[in-house]
Amino acid sequence: MRRCWTLLLGLLAAAAPLRAQARTARPPAGIDQYIADVMKAFEVPGISLTIVKDGKPILTKGYGVRTLGKRTPVDEHTLFGIASNTKAFTATALGLLVEEGKLGWDDKVISHLPWFRLSDPYVTTELTIRDLLVHRSGLGLGAGDLLWWPPSTYDRKEIARRLRFIPLATSFRSHYAYDNVLYSVAGEVIEAVSGLSWEDFVKTRILDRIGMTESNVRHSEAAGLNAATPHARINGVVRPVKPFASDNTNPAGGINANAVDMAKWLIVQLDSGKVAGGEPLFHPATTRQLWQIVTPIPTGPPPPEVAPYGADFTGYALGFFVRDYRGVKLVTHTGGLPGYVSRVAMIPELRLGVAVLTNQETAAINAIAFRVLDAYLGADFDWLAGWRALSARGDSATARAEAAAATSRDSTAGPSLPLDRYAGTYRDAWYGDVSIAREGDRLVLRFSHTPSLVGDLVHWQYDTFLVRWRDRELRADAFITFALRPDGAIDRATMVPASPAVDFSFDFQDLLLKPVTP
Repeated sequence: MRRCWTLLLGLLAAAAPLRAQARTARPPAGIDQYIADVMKAFEVPGISLTIVKDGKPILTKGYGVRTLGKRTPVDEHTLFGIASNTKAFTATALGLLVEEGKLGWDDKVISHLPWFRLSDPYVTTELTIRDLLVHRSGLGLGAGDLLWWPPSTYDRKEIARRLRFIPLATSFRSHYAYDNVLYSVAGEVIEAVSGLSWEDFVKTRILDRIGMTESNVRHSEAAGLNAATPHARINGVVRPVKPFASDNTNPAGGINANAVDMAKWLIVQLDSGKVAGGEPLFHPATTRQLWQIVTPIPTGPPPPEVAPYGADFTGYALGFFVRDYRGVKLVTHTGGLPGYVSRVAMIPELRLGVAVLTNQETAAINAIAFRVLDAYLGADFDWLAGWRALSARGDSATARAEAAAATSRDSTAGPSLPLDRYAGTYRDAWYGDVSIAREGDRLVLRFSHTPSLVGDLVHWQYDTFLVRWRDRELRADAFITFALRPDGAIDRATMVPASPAVDFSFDFQDLLLKPVTP
């Protein structure tokens, strides 16, 4: 018994410095220099950093410049697209409606949207409001994203209606597979129940209530007098890229925010909906719903470069990932759009929140966020070196995969048919029409509802062509392969991304293109 008490006292003594550090309400020592080092290592033009602790902003600051080659600095008021960190706002909006008794988390979606359908009648009947938010519907990874990514001519309701034509990849509620389109459907539910569009509801019922007066709720409002320009690496060079400007999926990723406003959001989330000087935005019961894992996600060993990143459990709650980190609960999410990536991370036990917004597509968000978390947990790890090494390994793996595809190519194996025979209109049940036309000495592919998806077909081997999109900012070249019937006529065409680096929202692999008979 004495040995047990001695051991317990030793453990408590070891934990004391950690808790003392956790109570320190000031920015981590050397954080400005650290961020400068991260920006240099990852070639990030601008960063917005928010740290809140014990219900107060500790740091709201901008670093770097809004646009490469220009001197205009990022400050605490500079807007960035927060992308999928918007999902937590959509989940919170539904939570407000639940508190008002206007819907229930386990209401059937078709009770509020009678027209809504998925491809499986049983799933259509049983899909709940909660299911819309937790990535377990049976849809595959990023399924249906081509309906809106890149920007398409489909509106939000038509995107939702077309989901009925997408085959489910797994059985209902059996697997985790991240999606965006069901958050758009959640936006339709909010409109049907409240009488307000998702944009108006989130603006008036959430942003205005908590004082996020500088933020906005539309992709199309990303530009402005004080907005960061998105950047990405194109052909090896970091440069400005076009912002994503379609409002079709605002409920999944449309909010633009800054350091000052993100502090207000984090404080409200960490304080169970409490709003300074006013009635709570929501109540602790809603917090419990938002942060409670619904869809477990299998864990595995972390990459050796970032070993402390490992988790014993992780899962998806309502608009948030929830996992353990160094023995405490971590509520977090990331977001990505062309030229913007972000991370939100909260440790409820410490009433600690961090938001990192950047205007370049790198792992800088992780190098910064986990450095800040460790500072308050009394831990230490070289996250800059770790994430930089992991990123380099990922780049090398991509290069090897692309080289292997080129090496295995038989460039002497010509197409089975004359080029003109491949031309025509092809139709996919959920996307719609894709046309292929002979233009000069080559074929050109066009997606009828996506203006930027225009690509030249470069023969690869046999009846496979490489689609090189004319808009090189897409970074999403794909292979298209034609299958022939016994009589030599084209039976169908399928597509796959040409590189593992292609964003999963380019879900070309889900298309089944059938020739349209004149």
